[in-house]
Amino acid sequence: MDQPRARVLSGIQPSGQKHLGNYFGAIAQYLALQDEFPGECYFFIADYHALTSLRDPPALRESVREVARTYLALGLDPHKACLFRQSDVPEVTELMWLLASVTGIGLLERAHAYKDKVDKGLKPSVGLFTYPVLMAADILIYQATLVPVGKDQLQHVEMAQDMATHFNEAFPTDPPPLCRPEPRLSSAAVVPGLDGQKMSSSYGNTIGIFESGKALKKRTGQIVTDSTPLGAPLDPDKCNVFALLKLVLGPEQRDELAGWYRAGTRAGQPFGYGHAKQLLAERIETHFAAARARREELVAHPEEVERVLAESAERARRLARRTLDACKRACGLT
Repeated sequence: MDQPRARVLSGIQPSGQKHLGNYFGAIAQYLALQDEFPGECYFFIADYHALTSLRDPPALRESVREVARTYLALGLDPHKACLFRQSDVPEVTELMWLLASVTGIGLLERAHAYKDKVDKGLKPSVGLFTYPVLMAADILIYQATLVPVGKDQLQHVEMAQDMATHFNEAFPTDPPPLCRPEPRLSSAAVVPGLDGQKMSSSYGNTIGIFESGKALKKRTGQIVTDSTPLGAPLDPDKCNVFALLKLVLGPEQRDELAGWYRAGTRAGQPFGYGHAKQLLAERIETHFAAARARREELVAHPEEVERVLAESAERARRLARRTLDACKRACGLT
């Protein structure tokens, strides 16, 4: 098949309200990619994958809608990137079976994510075990060449590479039906949560992207700090509040804030963690003000969200159909 110069593919978990860790750790990079590779970015909301752990249909549907609203509100442009439900492209599950037919059990047994989830108490279902095969199908069916991931997801791209190679070697054609994807490691820093650990919904230590007002001030007020008294020098490099403020301040503002920390004063007045937390709430409120207003519009007009998902799925499905047809021809099914 003809290969694009570059095509980007990434999946998004439908886990409801997104937080600052999601935005600065992934979403901001996705939004930049749509400008770097306009027309060649495919972002799917992984509702098939969610079935391995979520057993609440209304919650799943609402989580998918919330993810879509979030990405659109934050600036995803449907003219530059496709945003669609995974399940709206059923061809991906058909390709999954073709890949499963040439994938060794040993490869799946080495999956770190499977072991981690079972260790955390998740029931070891067949779906959970074959999760990497579905993920590989997600990547390969769109002939993706670049897959933005963090280091913890790198193995999934490597497994997709292996499966593409196994299929192409089992059913050789010229050109081969599947192309080899390459990972694009994120350079984003880990975003600390309220307790200093990595911000994660699993830890309950998050600050929501669209939180505002009293709720936002309450969350920022819960950030763990040490017992250094007001007016004493503070170390910005060891402060969770400062680490979050760096994300929403420019270079000059960061340097000025670091100076307040080290001096323990601001404009001749004592400066402490409480002031930093108040500043953080104000900056978050301002940083996401336009996106928050846009999200409210999308909540009021769900038909706009559905239109984007449907139109994107139609474009993605045309591409998926071509790949699947090539794979079926290669292995003798048509």
